[in-house]
Amino acid sequence: MFRLDKKIAVITGAGSGIGAAIAKTFAQQGADVQVLDRDKEGGEKVIEDIRQHGGKGDFFMCDVSMLGEVKQVMQTIVQQKNSIDILVNNAGIAHIGNAENTEERDFDRLLQVNVKGIYHCLHAAIPLMKKKGGSILNMASVASSVGIPDRFAYSMTKGAVVGMTLSVAKDFLASHIRCNCISPGRVHTPFVEGFIAKNYPGREKEMFEKLSKTQPIGRMAQPEEIAWLALYLCSQEAAFITGCDYPIDGGFIKLNN
Repeated sequence: MFRLDKKIAVITGAGSGIGAAIAKTFAQQGADVQVLDRDKEGGEKVIEDIRQHGGKGDFFMCDVSMLGEVKQVMQTIVQQKNSIDILVNNAGIAHIGNAENTEERDFDRLLQVNVKGIYHCLHAAIPLMKKKGGSILNMASVASSVGIPDRFAYSMTKGAVVGMTLSVAKDFLASHIRCNCISPGRVHTPFVEGFIAKNYPGREKEMFEKLSKTQPIGRMAQPEEIAWLALYLCSQEAAFITGCDYPIDGGFIKLNN
């Protein structure tokens, strides 16, 4: 079960964190993984690890906020692999701020990467997927479902991700393209480590424990736990699922009273 043999899987933002965990998990399950990331060192390291464990994959340096780059990479992948069967839109950036203190340049940057970045990948990949069909998975967030302090622009972008997911799922039913999204709570990634180190120097352990306890289950998720849900939703076992947003949040949405 949950095998992805002979599937060509494109995963954006896969040079670290959740994206890297998804890439490695998909490769373990037989997919030929195409890692897209701006981080050349991180992306190449992920592919090296995949190959060392007997998997298949390639790295493409790509900024998802640039439509021309995305189109060129998607076309190259199809020329080399003949198809795209799975697209995971994972690339994204975070921001701290509310509607009063968020600067326009930061708002625009979040919009460019988190919203237009997904649009660019959908716009470029869907025409290449329509002949065979396939699965698309977008990365949303619990911030699209509940109010979180100082996440104004970030929440806006993740709400847009859910809306795009529903629209794509509806529009491409006849093309046998499924589209779902995942809404993680806090996940223990290098980004979280960097955020704590930057904003709370000398209090790293204290703040890590505090952030962990905001999840009712008492800890942050591991990237691999998000990857396992991604694997299911992109596998044949989930063939009857489309147009859904799946929280994976340690009870954050429903149990934080």
